[in-house]
Amino acid sequence: MSILKNFLSIFKSRDKPQNRTPGSAFSFVFGGTVAGKNVSERSAMQITAVYACVRILAESVASLPLHLYKYNATGGKVKAMEHNLYHLLHSEPNPEMSSFVFRETLMTHILLWGNAYAQIIRNGMGEVVALYPLMPNKMTVDRNDKGKIIYKYRHDKTEANTIKKEDIELKASDVLHIPGLGFDGLVGYSPIAMAKNAIGLSIATEEYGSKFFVNGAMPSGILEHPGTVKDPDKVRESWSNTFGGSGNSGKIAVLEEGMQFKTIGIPPEQAQFLDTRKFQLLEIARIFRIPPHLLGDLDKSSFNNMEQQSLEFVKFTLEPWLVRWEQGLERALFNEQEKKDLFFKFNLEGLLRGDYESRMKGYSIGIQNGFMSPNDVRSLENLDLIPEEEGGNFYMVNGNMMQLKYTGSAYENIRKMLTEQENTEKNN
Repeated sequence: MSILKNFLSIFKSRDKPQNRTPGSAFSFVFGGTVAGKNVSERSAMQITAVYACVRILAESVASLPLHLYKYNATGGKVKAMEHNLYHLLHSEPNPEMSSFVFRETLMTHILLWGNAYAQIIRNGMGEVVALYPLMPNKMTVDRNDKGKIIYKYRHDKTEANTIKKEDIELKASDVLHIPGLGFDGLVGYSPIAMAKNAIGLSIATEEYGSKFFVNGAMPSGILEHPGTVKDPDKVRESWSNTFGGSGNSGKIAVLEEGMQFKTIGIPPEQAQFLDTRKFQLLEIARIFRIPPHLLGDLDKSSFNNMEQQSLEFVKFTLEPWLVRWEQGLERALFNEQEKKDLFFKFNLEGLLRGDYESRMKGYSIGIQNGFMSPNDVRSLENLDLIPEEEGGNFYMVNGNMMQLKYTGSAYENIRKMLTEQENTEKNN
């Protein structure tokens, strides 16, 4: 029977949508590692490097201003502040949390589970009125019998009361889904799960260091007696109580009856304990593409290259995440007409600005060459605007510069003006 089933599967349509997406069952990669430690999203967050990477990215995305724009008739853009989505994403997605907390929560979900989900609440007119985060480990992404994406969610009482049943099936139009890197383009895979062996080694290394100091920062050893010890358990217990633990480190041992203490094992320096811990920090930084200096590792950083590394973090690490967010919001929250007229945009100006002197030089060039007005500069620096009548919105150019073809006629006009002025003075 199984042979016949396998034979018939040859003629199965490969392009026909199945009732499950390949990326929806990603949980199998969590668990045991080569280092012998179980890794989950919660145990990974107990590693300081993982916690720092997740916090840096989540807080960076959450702290950036997020604006809703619309195209105007001249091809430019203006803030669509009258649209209900502007307030939701910029200030308060739901009555229980601010925009910062909402984006920080969803970004944390992406970095740990590989996916971020939020339930979209609409009114009777189809307008989005609220967004509530959903836990990724309770969500399953499937396809129905028509091949359309559906979301199956397991709800509990600790979450917002926006779902009445314990298990519910949500339509794709009711879910804001921002996936991370994945294999099918629909569901992302968890970075923690994909790098579980590297994180497991970090957990094992940290546990080794903790046990090392608990044992008095001394390797295990043996007590050697020239004769016969009547009660070895009592001697071992007495030794451990007196010299075990980091609080007893440095105590002087007094040995009687010719007894000697001999250490066994490998000292941590020989086992390259500290180097291993430092390498695992770099390994985790590599997973999340975080510059080591942001994690406190300044070995390869200096005043000359730190600013450049920070700019590279914005360009190569943060910006791809922001594009993923912008396109995910537009796809889930806009109707077909709004997709033509509106778009979301994070403001990166604050992170890309250089030092004060460099900014002032750049602004001077912009004003002198006519592509920035004084008010454009003052807006970027969060300063009060100059009134219109005082020239705050004027675009100016340097008066001693003109096109080459106009130079002859300009001098001719000056010559005529001077001649007329001389004639007037003579007549007077």
